[in-house]
Amino acid sequence: MAHLAHYRQSHPLPYVITHWINLISIVVLIISGIYIHFPFMPGFMGVARGAHIFFAFTMILNLIFRVISSFFVKSAPAGGTRMVTTDIKSFMPQVDNRHQLWPWIKYYLFLQKDHPLGAKYGVPQKITYVFIPILIICIAFTGFCMWAPSSTAPLLVAFTNGVGGIMVVRIIHFYLMCVFVIFMMIHVYLVFIEGTAPVKMMFIWKEHKGLVYDPKVHTIVGEDDMDESDQGGSKSTANAK
Repeated sequence: MAHLAHYRQSHPLPYVITHWINLISIVVLIISGIYIHFPFMPGFMGVARGAHIFFAFTMILNLIFRVISSFFVKSAPAGGTRMVTTDIKSFMPQVDNRHQLWPWIKYYLFLQKDHPLGAKYGVPQKITYVFIPILIICIAFTGFCMWAPSSTAPLLVAFTNGVGGIMVVRIIHFYLMCVFVIFMMIHVYLVFIEGTAPVKMMFIWKEHKGLVYDPKVHTIVGEDDMDESDQGGSKSTANAK
């Protein structure tokens, strides 16, 4: 199956940076969280707790920036096009893919070989990207219930008492992290099953040739035969059919 071209307009530089920040934060949070929950080596608890708190705040601030900036930063609403619009529109129902929920489900369940081509994010992906910020908020909330400087806040105290004590909160926090780990594993799998082009775009901002998609007519209109070393896009051309 041919894939849509990967252009920088789909993932503007600010979001490449936020993606890097998220990755580093998540890795540190998972490692430090596991150590805090299961201190398998002595002498690192202070470092683990400090790193955990620092990157927890980093991830929260990164999430806030990502959500707010989506109302102002422009990006391509679909792969294979350099046309841009406000980024938040890519997370809303789009003409390009609002009819594709069942085909995407069949693709994820291995009932269909190829996934639909259209908007930048598939329908299940859009739903997931709404769920993940909620999950992060829940993880942060339970974390603040355990963090001494914030644990005495009335709302947090009420929640801690309501679920049965700090140990229950700790267990909830840990299993929420497990859910996040499972999401990451699925996310990485779905990215790499598409080849290395999406990874190169998100981590080194490298464009890749492929099919050209026109969001105005909601269909493939040609194929970009640019040289893969051309990063600016000015030399790339599309052979419209």
